[in-house]
Amino acid sequence: MSEDTQEVKAKRTAKNSVFLDLFQNKSYLLKLYQTLHPEDKEATEESLTDVTIENVLTDNLYNDLGFIVHNKLMILVEAQSTWTMNILVRILLYLAQSYHEYFQRTRQDYYKSRKVKMPKPELYVIFTGNKGQKPDKILLSEEFFDGADIDIEVKAKVIYESDTDDIINQYIIFCKVFNEQTRQHGMTRKAVMETIRVCRDQNVLCDYLAEREREVVTIMMSLFDEEQIIKSFIRSERHDEARETAERMIRDGELSLDKIAHYIPSLSMDELKELEAEIMQMA
Repeated sequence: MSEDTQEVKAKRTAKNSVFLDLFQNKSYLLKLYQTLHPEDKEATEESLTDVTIENVLTDNLYNDLGFIVHNKLMILVEAQSTWTMNILVRILLYLAQSYHEYFQRTRQDYYKSRKVKMPKPELYVIFTGNKGQKPDKILLSEEFFDGADIDIEVKAKVIYESDTDDIINQYIIFCKVFNEQTRQHGMTRKAVMETIRVCRDQNVLCDYLAEREREVVTIMMSLFDEEQIIKSFIRSERHDEARETAERMIRDGELSLDKIAHYIPSLSMDELKELEAEIMQMA
């Protein structure tokens, strides 16, 4: 079977997305920090501590990156290309968990009278879709409480595609190239390979893709696999709910199977007849 027609998805062998895989490399993580803080000339790879939470508050279709440098706790959340203000809730929960783990790691007890030390939070959203009229900053109080003075605030800076050549912008371009390739080729290996080819030709994440091409292919194919699993699960859940509703209707005996089929089109007439027979056997 040729590479162009190969549709078989890779098995789930990678836990991280490209976003996390890229920035788990300290050299790229340092470039990310320097993009956000170009004034800091003293930061080194050794001064960065990765505190990314794995499989706690996030699922693998969403990517959250945490690291500490000097006295700053940097949280970056990838919003992918779908805009939702629920990202603020994710950030709030992620921040709370990050501090919880920080106090455990530094052996500080916040139940005692001695005041704990904690790094200053900086919160960012990397949005890989088009900016349009979207804001540069988002606030929990404005989006969920009509601007009221609430007792806890979450404020995040949103990073969009720009005309710069920094590591964050290259990652955003990589995502946009990938979106375009999946529109052309679907969720296939060809879309992944074309994404890598186009980005290397355009000098986008070129060194990373040259070093990690095999791993990137595995990661991206695994994400396809996971997305299909989730979609299948949702379909299964909806089908089960439809069957439960149809069962109640049949037991009530007020509607014919034709009427029930009209109200629940996701179930075929054969399925309804089979369900009716099962109910009659149990009666």
